[in-house]
Amino acid sequence: MEPNARMRFVNGRILTQDPDAPRADTMIVEGERILWVGDAGALPEELAADGGRTVDLGGACVIPGFVDAHMHALMLAGFTGQISALPPAVTSIAELTEAVRAKRAEQGPDAWVQGWGYDEALLAERRSPTRWDLDAGCDDAPVCILRTCGHIRCVNSRALELAGITRDTPDPAGGQIERDADGEPTGVLKENARDLVNRLIPHASREDDVANLLALGRLMASQGIVAATDMCTLDGTDAVPVIEAAVRAGFAQDIASYVLWDYVKDDPSYTIAPERRDRGAQAFCAGIKLLTDGSVSGRTAWFDVPYRGAEGDKEAACGFPTCTDEELEGAIAFCRENRCQLSLHAMGTRAIDRAVGRLAQEEPWSDGSWPYARVEHVTAPSPSAVETFARTGIAVVTQPIFPYAEIGTYRANLGDERTRACYPLRSLLDAGATMCISTDAPATSWAVPSDPFPNLKSAVGRRAYDGFDFGADERLDIEEALALYTREAARIVGFEGLGMLRAGYKASFAVLDRDILATPADELDRVQVSETWIRGERVYRRG
Repeated sequence: MEPNARMRFVNGRILTQDPDAPRADTMIVEGERILWVGDAGALPEELAADGGRTVDLGGACVIPGFVDAHMHALMLAGFTGQISALPPAVTSIAELTEAVRAKRAEQGPDAWVQGWGYDEALLAERRSPTRWDLDAGCDDAPVCILRTCGHIRCVNSRALELAGITRDTPDPAGGQIERDADGEPTGVLKENARDLVNRLIPHASREDDVANLLALGRLMASQGIVAATDMCTLDGTDAVPVIEAAVRAGFAQDIASYVLWDYVKDDPSYTIAPERRDRGAQAFCAGIKLLTDGSVSGRTAWFDVPYRGAEGDKEAACGFPTCTDEELEGAIAFCRENRCQLSLHAMGTRAIDRAVGRLAQEEPWSDGSWPYARVEHVTAPSPSAVETFARTGIAVVTQPIFPYAEIGTYRANLGDERTRACYPLRSLLDAGATMCISTDAPATSWAVPSDPFPNLKSAVGRRAYDGFDFGADERLDIEEALALYTREAARIVGFEGLGMLRAGYKASFAVLDRDILATPADELDRVQVSETWIRGERVYRRG
């Protein structure tokens, strides 16, 4: 890192994301903050006369650093050393079985064999792996492979045995133990059924968690990401102490964490202390997250019409809610009392209607600098939900990378017409909704899930990785998409001093290798970051 004395950045194409002054060519930074930004000809005389180090940007495009408003930093970091079940490393169940066998040989007996990222649409067999597939790779130690959506775990027979799951085990509320035609568990555990094995999977050590977060921070710096989130852990780990330890060890990004309501709802003494909610700190706890339904790819998102090809009971074929009304009310009450943000996961139409319908009855409890509530994903909102978002200011945090990377599953589960109506970015923006885009990394089927540029490509081009048009009338232009990934993302989370390049804001920005505004939509994933600066220090430079 470089010392953060006064510096003058000149000869740049600076896209400030400040609506009052969207373009500039010069920026003065002092310490961690921007002192002045504008055109060189308007530079105040006292600043022009005061030296400091000059950095010639050479005409490069500069943007506020990306803010990933919905990712799972601790989970993504924790995948270090696990099996990546994504192409090109794994393209079939046969290859996954071999990867399990190799990891078992590397680890030795008894240790859990873990992996992440599988998507049946990207596997040659076009189905989920089963306990028997995993048994073929390892039958003497527990195996658990997390699906890309994060809502489904596939485990082997040894893991089922340890969890006490048999053909007689009932489905837990809000979850499903998948069974074969004979009633035997297949090893696929959906939604709340994951918790039957989650409690058994050993936690990484604090030292490993910190080391993994530091490595993730370096990766994000190379991607121009200056702020991130931990949108809850799935094993009950309190992310804040780990994140704070990583910050002390040199983690550079600003980061906000959210606590999964499932793990604190029954503790009447639980609170989030005011000092932990300080949005001026580099790391803070932003609020509570509650899952209200599942995923499209897992056919567990809660819709108002059945999934494509579903048979039997119509209601069951629409997905299902994953929380009770009592749990929803408890989360709302907690956030209101603690003056923290409520995040509700809702993908299907019925889940979204339920979430915004209830939240709209509340008077906002935040101070106005950040939304009191946000809804994650918002895959298929009804027209009335779109209107409610716009009217109330409840934020939409959505992920255009999902249909881009998971198009096979979306088309199989929803059909082409419904798929094209998903993630209606243009409709939401034109209606006046408060909205940002993010990755939900690692819960997406892409090789480097935190990479912002394929996400931008999807938002602007509305074409999946295979070329399928998933709704061109809902695309954004690149300036709109950048605003949603920087200024609006920072505002929705409540990151102080981020998202724009203006006087008084943090000097957290990315220098790109080309003019992103002139880059064709189908080439946006080729854009690279040349440098990343966070709070006045250069934390990354491409070699």
